[in-house]
Amino acid sequence: MTRVLLVDDDVELAAMLREYLEQEGFEVGVAHDGESGVREALSGRYAIAVLDVMMPRLNGVEALRQIRAGSRMPVLMLTAKGDDIDRIIGLELGADDYVPKPCSPRELVARLRAILRRVEDAAPGTQQGPIVVGPLTLWPERRMAQWYEQALELTSTEYSLLEVLARQAGRVVSKHDLSELALRRPLARFDRSIDVHVSSIRHKLGARPNGDSWIQTVRGQGYQFVKG
Repeated sequence: MTRVLLVDDDVELAAMLREYLEQEGFEVGVAHDGESGVREALSGRYAIAVLDVMMPRLNGVEALRQIRAGSRMPVLMLTAKGDDIDRIIGLELGADDYVPKPCSPRELVARLRAILRRVEDAAPGTQQGPIVVGPLTLWPERRMAQWYEQALELTSTEYSLLEVLARQAGRVVSKHDLSELALRRPLARFDRSIDVHVSSIRHKLGARPNGDSWIQTVRGQGYQFVKG
């Protein structure tokens, strides 16, 4: 049974979500403030964490920062509806996805399962062995990456996006396809999460020798990983 950590100071909402998640086959632990949430997240007992942004003592963004300092566990953020700033900051710090509040329990379960599938499954496609594109080497079965023969630290979502782009190196991949293949969900309207994740990957890869990015934006079409 998959263990989910739910961190939210809204006691009634947390109880409702916990009941729904348990009905869907999850085992759920609950914390009602950021400090307790960080301690539980770093305990190693959970497969994934759900963090509310607005919490007492330690907000969700700072809690995520502390979790990422010691763990690569998947994290889904609950953000205020329409608050793009919290979403972008959360994604930049390594959140795997976000769900705006108020959210339906069904949507939350769908997002959790999508993230867990990305972590547990082999990457999209059937290619075996390492994927090598220029200075990039990926090992799908271990979800590990090297850049110029040095370990490349990526979040789960960043790895999934980079692998899809690497498999299609030299070709443009639309945001819709990236969402379906890497995030395992349809692209939502006005969803900027892929843009933020790609920006983070670009920062980690640095620039090509000519100063251009290794991941190019093709306006109106999508993204392309440059072969060399």
